[in-house]
Amino acid sequence: MAVAAAAMIGFPQAYLEGKEVKETTSLVTELCRHFYTQGWVSGTGGSITIKVHDPSIPKPEQLIVMSPSGVQKERMQPEDMYILSANGSLISTPSPKPYPNKPPKCTDCAPLFMKNRRLSLGKRLRKLGYKAYEMRNAGAVIHSHGMESCLVTMLNPQAKEFRITHMEMIKGIQGHGYYDELVVPIIENTAYENELTDSLTKAIEAYPKATAVLVRNHGVYIWGDSWIHAKTQAECYHYLFDAAIKLHQLGLDSATPDHGPIRRTIHSQNQTSTILSVKSGVNDSQNQTESPRRCIVLDIEGTTTPITFVTDVLFPYARENVGKHLNLTYDTAETQEDIKLLRSQVEEDLRQGVTGAVPIPHADEGKDEVIAAMVSNVEAMIKADRKITALKELQGHIWRTGFECNELKSVVFEDVAEALEKWHSSGIKVYIYSSGSRLAQRLLFGNTNYGDLRKYLSGFFDTTIGNKKESRSYKEITETLGVDDPSEILFVTDVYQEATAAQAAGLEAIISIRPGNASLPENHGFKTVTSFSQI
Repeated sequence: MAVAAAAMIGFPQAYLEGKEVKETTSLVTELCRHFYTQGWVSGTGGSITIKVHDPSIPKPEQLIVMSPSGVQKERMQPEDMYILSANGSLISTPSPKPYPNKPPKCTDCAPLFMKNRRLSLGKRLRKLGYKAYEMRNAGAVIHSHGMESCLVTMLNPQAKEFRITHMEMIKGIQGHGYYDELVVPIIENTAYENELTDSLTKAIEAYPKATAVLVRNHGVYIWGDSWIHAKTQAECYHYLFDAAIKLHQLGLDSATPDHGPIRRTIHSQNQTSTILSVKSGVNDSQNQTESPRRCIVLDIEGTTTPITFVTDVLFPYARENVGKHLNLTYDTAETQEDIKLLRSQVEEDLRQGVTGAVPIPHADEGKDEVIAAMVSNVEAMIKADRKITALKELQGHIWRTGFECNELKSVVFEDVAEALEKWHSSGIKVYIYSSGSRLAQRLLFGNTNYGDLRKYLSGFFDTTIGNKKESRSYKEITETLGVDDPSEILFVTDVYQEATAAQAAGLEAIISIRPGNASLPENHGFKTVTSFSQI
């Protein structure tokens, strides 16, 4: 290899020829051959970059091994790799090979420092890897040209996201389970590197749970904490892309829980006319009069309460106070039950290989050890936004202490209190259905910026009745409320999958549009409101 000034940045020649670097270059070579057989790096396209794992060097400072561009990946050797510093500086380049081999080319070393020059598409896209290293502390990045990753972006040329739910392989994606919706941002090809970089940065910032970015008509970038994690996720992503394509060919919708027929709704009305149809009691997609409502079921986050209150106030409070809460209440029956529930969940997570799960020791191993493991798991679960009963129960108990000590005051939108009072006065029963525990729900509505609103509420449902993205949960609610027809229940939520599940169970569903809520799929087909006064 031709060596640049490696010693100047702290990596002498002896290190570049050492065990860690050699093992990583050999690994990249092996993986590229494997990815070639998968169809991900055929025709010289695609790539993989891996950080040189060395426990003695902090991860953000570890070297990066990168496969070269424009070469046949299945014929590469370890000496064909580029080695770069953590900030993208070129340390080592491969020597040229005889004709007909092309000279080695590291597509994105120079572009990292060339802000306004026009680059080839391959050069621009390789920079995605550095964004993943920089913004997500990745250990490996895979760029695939797999046919599935290309075609899935063409199913809807206007879509800015790929969405799929209720598929077993979703469990292989970091922070996701079977019931979750997997959302992958789609960015457009562009002729200028700086334009692509901007759209990529925005996509990564806007989708904190994403571990991949699709590029329209081109491929996908996938990253993970390690090469094993990146490879595993890449296999799952390609499976899910292929499944979505095949479902689409069958006329089925991969983004709905029941994978029913694709709804091809044509919207000719703007939001104002939609709001008017809601007020007048007319279904804007079918022009049919609604059934009389006897009950209204409300989501909380993004519907009655700003998402920011949950993400910026409640979650941080629980995360910062979990250790203190467990220490103070450790010997109580309630906390021991919380520990039992969370231990059971963690044992399942460990069997499933969920990122961030660590074993919780039993009580005879010591209180401090149990609490430390509990804190670690809770922090990981909150970070991944897990919707699981064990976590929600513990969070509710922590928040109760916060409300009792006046350290917390809940927030609802200004139209909520007036609407609740109006519906209550007109004889409509109002219920809450949230992933938060029933205790947490009562605390939230009992301590709002508009006073205690629980007097307007007839009951609370949480995930003990079922997952919010499962239609059977809404059937259970219908049975509990005892209405003659499920259409007598209106469900209001900000989540498309929840609205779809409720609709599949026969309920009427409306989607709440509030500041900070996630974007909705194109042609989602549901009525929307920006205020409860429009219902």
